[in-house]
Amino acid sequence: MTIKIVVVGSINMDLVTSVKKVPVAGETVMGGTFATMPGGKGANQAVAAARLGAEVSMIGCLGRDYLGDELLEVLKKEGIQTEAVKRVEGSSGTASIILSEGDNRIIVVPGANHKLKPEWIEENRSLIEESDLLLVQLEVPLDCVQKALEIAKAAGTRTILNPAPITQLPAEIVQSADYITPNEHEYQALLEDFSNEELYSKLIITLGDEGVLYYEDGKKRQIPAHSVKVCDTTGAGDTFNGALGVAICEGSKLGEAIRFANKAAALSITKMGAQKGMPTKEMLNQFSQ
Repeated sequence: MTIKIVVVGSINMDLVTSVKKVPVAGETVMGGTFATMPGGKGANQAVAAARLGAEVSMIGCLGRDYLGDELLEVLKKEGIQTEAVKRVEGSSGTASIILSEGDNRIIVVPGANHKLKPEWIEENRSLIEESDLLLVQLEVPLDCVQKALEIAKAAGTRTILNPAPITQLPAEIVQSADYITPNEHEYQALLEDFSNEELYSKLIITLGDEGVLYYEDGKKRQIPAHSVKVCDTTGAGDTFNGALGVAICEGSKLGEAIRFANKAAALSITKMGAQKGMPTKEMLNQFSQ
């Protein structure tokens, strides 16, 4: 049976520069390579889930520019349903990414992503109600995230909230999410507004090369990271979230779902680009780590 996942989130073009040394203030350095690649946390997670066999619908906004044309075509080629991707005046979202020393630094310019409105989420209510799982992040306005979660909760649709980039969240958003998937920095920021007791039953904390921390039956558990040759960590968290959603919808127990997602994320960082390295199920089956 085909599983249905709906993603409410951002669609960006990534502007990727590699450099040996990140410049300090006032310094100019020579870069290595430059490329434009499709990205945005919402689109990335949609692609990750689609590559793993889910039927995916995307709800978001693109500008009426050439970047928007390219990004929409990418989603369609991945088999993602784009009827709920709205074209608006102005530029599409971009993310400037600096790759250096096996890590990344990212500056996001939201563009059309911040023109998403709760009314557009409401117009596409049926997509959320008829899906097995909703994936949301924080690169679109919070009132849109909250609206999507409210619809999902009322319909009994399971939800994953990836709280990135981290910002202060209304209690309603945290309470409505079934799973919350911060990295370590985002988790610490969440603790400024919520107690660990409020969060722990929902938490799946990604720790980079230290693996994944989660709670099950009231006990803290940790799954180690896979040892792989790192090419580009951009999109690893998005791959994790898309894969986690697929595994949950397929009926995997939580620990099994996290292991599946952890493996997918590890494989994704062995290639350049957020979406380029996202694996298919066949690739995961062949991955020996």
